[in-house]
Amino acid sequence: MNKNILVTGATGHFGKAVIGYLLQKGASPSNIFALVRSEEKAKDLKAKGITLKVGDYDNFSSLKEAFKGIDELMFVSGSDIVKRGKQHENVIKAAKESHIKHIYYTSFVRKNETQASPIALLARTHIDTEKAIKSSGTKYTIFRNNLYMDGLPMFFGNNVMETGIFLPAGNGSFAFALRNEMTEATANVILGKGHENKDYDISNSENITFHDIAKILSQISNKKITYTDPDPKVFKETLSKAGVPEEGIALASGFAEAIKQGEFTSDKKDLEHLLERKPTSLETFLKQMYAS
Repeated sequence: MNKNILVTGATGHFGKAVIGYLLQKGASPSNIFALVRSEEKAKDLKAKGITLKVGDYDNFSSLKEAFKGIDELMFVSGSDIVKRGKQHENVIKAAKESHIKHIYYTSFVRKNETQASPIALLARTHIDTEKAIKSSGTKYTIFRNNLYMDGLPMFFGNNVMETGIFLPAGNGSFAFALRNEMTEATANVILGKGHENKDYDISNSENITFHDIAKILSQISNKKITYTDPDPKVFKETLSKAGVPEEGIALASGFAEAIKQGEFTSDKKDLEHLLERKPTSLETFLKQMYAS
């Protein structure tokens, strides 16, 4: 790789993993740059020969300075849902003014792009960011990432083997994938050719329901694990009584309804093609998580 690539969010799980795969797959550390808010938190990257650039999505001038000498940008979306619309505008504007040749962006899989979507608040910024990148005239690759399989236990709760699954997601199916495999596929694209101006659906090759998960957990544990699909109102009341804050209840309810409506189903095999193998199945993941 003889191009300089800057990875944003480099001390976060996704950005750091992408850098790890770039190195593992033969990229020179001298061509990899990491955007960080604090050099102190990125000592491990510096020790690998990665050049650190200090910048903040909220600070446009810091981004302009950080993007000097950079050919391509691995743009990991911001995590602050309220502020990230303006933050993403800053990144795209700075990238354009710095003549960055290619932007890779971690977006979000979705079907319903209207305000009626149960996850409209989450999807809106991604939709706007994709449009802004495409209208900037810069080459792009958009990764429409499904939800992380790694996050499934948050939907189950800590005592799933005793209490079963309690979630108003109905018969909705989904194609969650491991974050680690998403980041590997991302590195493959950055190092590969022919990915300009493409949108990729980064989802598993199989769709599964919470009924299926209950069956798999039952097989793993040799006992009956149930899946209960409560009325959404009952679900919210139950979480409230358990002390879950309102924001958490709204998020869990929104995701459950989105799953029910099929927002995370996928018939695409982009992740499989980019990895050149089948992604880890949910059954394999559950066995690794719960077999002990």
